[in-house]
Amino acid sequence: MQVFRKNKAQLSSAASERLQKLLGSRTAPLGGAESEQMLVTPPPQAIRPILKIVIAVVLLTAGLVWLNRPTPVSVPEVASPGIQISTNSNSPVPVQGIDQIVVDVKGDVLTPGLVTLPAGARVADAIAAAGGISPNANVTSLNLAERLSDGQMVIIGNSQSQPASSDPRINLNLATESELDSLPGVGPVMAGRIIAWRETNHKFHSIEELQEVPGIGPKVFANLKSLVRI
Repeated sequence: MQVFRKNKAQLSSAASERLQKLLGSRTAPLGGAESEQMLVTPPPQAIRPILKIVIAVVLLTAGLVWLNRPTPVSVPEVASPGIQISTNSNSPVPVQGIDQIVVDVKGDVLTPGLVTLPAGARVADAIAAAGGISPNANVTSLNLAERLSDGQMVIIGNSQSQPASSDPRINLNLATESELDSLPGVGPVMAGRIIAWRETNHKFHSIEELQEVPGIGPKVFANLKSLVRI
């Protein structure tokens, strides 16, 4: 009986040791998991610098976006000055620009007086600026396509568009191509050159400038100077 009890005690002791070993082997992984969890979670001392860097990057990005934002551009409105036209003979002389001429329109028009026109305007433009012709006006002999020059007087009616003057000499600044062609030694080609020079330089300022027209030498000018004027 003692032997049996001794063996039974040894078996119990052995079973207890085996059970403790089994329990110890099962609890070991739990400690490993806790250690892994502690390794994954960073300490607060490491989180603060990272947060500061993230906040600085966000603020810098927001500042760059604000600086590069599109800004509206306001375009000032430019009003066209237009051409001032005066239709009253009692009104002051209109302001004349570089590319404008002032013409005195008289005769059978609705509002005679000074009108300002673009350079290169024609008689028809002057009539329109003066309000149009009168109902009983006779313009059959009037050259509506004649080009005007600065300071010219346009008479609408029985007289053609020409300055009111008894001087028989031809005005270089007002003469048509046919009038220049009637001068001695001046043909259609030379008349066209005179008009082209006048339009390029706006007008003749002296009779001597006629010699600057190609083809007009001293001999031709000597024959023309007593027949022309400005």
